Amino acid sequence: MLDGEKVQKKWYHFVPLVLAIAMVLAPHPSLLVIFVNYYYRVHNMPVRGTVHLLITYVLTFLAFSSLIVVLARDPGPVAGDKTHGEDGGGGDDEGGESFLEALLAPPEGEDAYGPGQWCKKCDAPKPERTHHCGTCGRCVLKMDHHCMWLGHKCIGHRTHASFVHFLFCISALAAYVAILCATVVYWAFTHPLAIDEWTPIHAISLALYGVVIGMVIGSFLGYHIYLITTNQTTLESLSPFWLLRHMPPLPDNADSRKLSNPPLEHELSFEQRMLVRDAHRYVRLYDVGWRKNWAQVFGWSKRWGWVHRLAIGGGCTGDGRSFPRNPRSDEMLSRLAMGLVSADKDR
Repeated sequence: MLDGEKVQKKWYHFVPLVLAIAMVLAPHPSLLVIFVNYYYRVHNMPVRGTVHLLITYVLTFLAFSSLIVVLARDPGPVAGDKTHGEDGGGGDDEGGESFLEALLAPPEGEDAYGPGQWCKKCDAPKPERTHHCGTCGRCVLKMDHHCMWLGHKCIGHRTHASFVHFLFCISALAAYVAILCATVVYWAFTHPLAIDEWTPIHAISLALYGVVIGMVIGSFLGYHIYLITTNQTTLESLSPFWLLRHMPPLPDNADSRKLSNPPLEHELSFEQRMLVRDAHRYVRLYDVGWRKNWAQVFGWSKRWGWVHRLAIGGGCTGDGRSFPRNPRSDEMLSRLAMGLVSADKDR
């Protein structure tokens, strides 16, 4: 596959998605058995049973609504500033530039946009917080991660809110089913002769299933809540060396070896790498306060925008190309730069 070439998905790329959908739908037949036998036949409480049934299916509907958004929406298109001769033209008589115009043209690539702001694989500008996904063969605005479970798609600026919405609905559904079935199991053990033998088996199975799914997806949800609160993406949280591209010019030091400006990861010694890793724990480049951080993901400007957020999650606010910075980030990065130069002279 050539650099920048989009990947054509095969049928097996969608197998994890089918399994994920099956895992969401699998508990519903047993739930219907529990609702009919426990609430309608044993206790004769159709209203309570109907309420529990509605809550269960509302959460399921909300989960699928946000899942459809993640699957159908582009996670974050990056429009290139250049055309690559799609019509095959090349001469001056076909609108191509002359030799003199080519010589006088402004520089391109990193010479024009700066280190880390030009994608060499896509041969196009790479806006702030944009990353190139090797699996998809393209750049994604504010890329969070590539998810194999959701159709082998990237989670980016336009789908991150829907992805977190999906995680919340699945976690809430699993917790609700686990609690609901646990109460049925407890009642069945205290009244063994008042209920048939199959309903407790369904309830035990669903209670354990809900606990497992809730623990797995719930922990993932908790991690993303932390990321949103601190205004990080998964890639930024797991990759400390991405801070290097935002470093200020290194101070001159005659006793130190020459590092690139900004420094490259392979140029760093072990001590310098540890400095970057330690700095990554407290340097939050885009953290502008938890309220504003959450507003960047789940904020709305229209009067009834909260309904849209509640229904499908949607995309993040803003254009996905520029983000407000933490006012203290420049000072912290300057201290890191001085530490790298100080450690460099001891090598």
